[in-house]
Amino acid sequence: MSAERPRSFLVGLIGQGVGPSLSPEMHEREAVRQELRYVYKVVDLPPGEIEQDRLEQLLVAAVELGFDGLNVTHPVKQAMVPLVNRLAPEVTAIGALNTVLLKDGATVGHNTDVSGFTRAFAEAMPDADLDQVVLLGAGGAGTAVAHALVSLGARRVQVVDPDESRAEALADSVARIGSEVETVDPAALPAVLAGADGLVNASPVGMAAHPGSPVPVELLRSGLWVADIVYRPLTTPLLAAAEAAGCTVLNGAAMAVHQAADAFELITGCPADRAAMFRDFDDLVSRETPATTHTPPSRDDTGERNR
Repeated sequence: MSAERPRSFLVGLIGQGVGPSLSPEMHEREAVRQELRYVYKVVDLPPGEIEQDRLEQLLVAAVELGFDGLNVTHPVKQAMVPLVNRLAPEVTAIGALNTVLLKDGATVGHNTDVSGFTRAFAEAMPDADLDQVVLLGAGGAGTAVAHALVSLGARRVQVVDPDESRAEALADSVARIGSEVETVDPAALPAVLAGADGLVNASPVGMAAHPGSPVPVELLRSGLWVADIVYRPLTTPLLAAAEAAGCTVLNGAAMAVHQAADAFELITGCPADRAAMFRDFDDLVSRETPATTHTPPSRDDTGERNR
């Protein structure tokens, strides 16, 4: 570690329903391994407190209090974008952020959802057919996943969201980089899913606060791969039904770990021990469910989990 690198960090998480988030402990455990002092605070916004003025107040307060970084989650990933001083290229392209670095009074927005999903998918489903993919959800996470799918080689992405303007904004952001993306009316989901190779749920449906499956389970079929970015619970109703139908599935664990590791590296400048962070995630989730391993097997030539 460089002698000039800070050895203490103050970090926060801003969003709604984030009280049970695993991010604070994952970051703090990794900091202990790095011999860093690291305090991670949670700002759980009550309903109705996501107006721009309120978010701007929180950002100003974080700067004044000496925070080093913020993680930003649902439902303010897009609302925070115009409030930061500078944007990383991926945030400019996507229009959503999930990490803000604070230094010398300036704020810089980043998005590790893109890199997190890209790495998780590439490790778990390297041979998946990406000719036609249906994406559910066009919010900040959905837009990040759309860009990740394009980077992975998806030829055609069909976006389904009840908010037509939001779906069109997602399609426009991806179209700028030359990929085929189209918006689909939710009523047409059965037809488009019948011809799809894969399905990604980037909507909040399936979370504890939004129970249920985002698609009728009878639409799932063998030969379709299904990914869900929700990780609380890991086995969502969608994934349980997909497994029963014979689909190859990917839960939200690997994306959660990789995006957290990427954010930790941005904030601290230290390379994260991803293998250890996967073990931390498994340990934290096993306290809530009887299973002991929740992250997908992903190993390199040495037999170690990919870092």
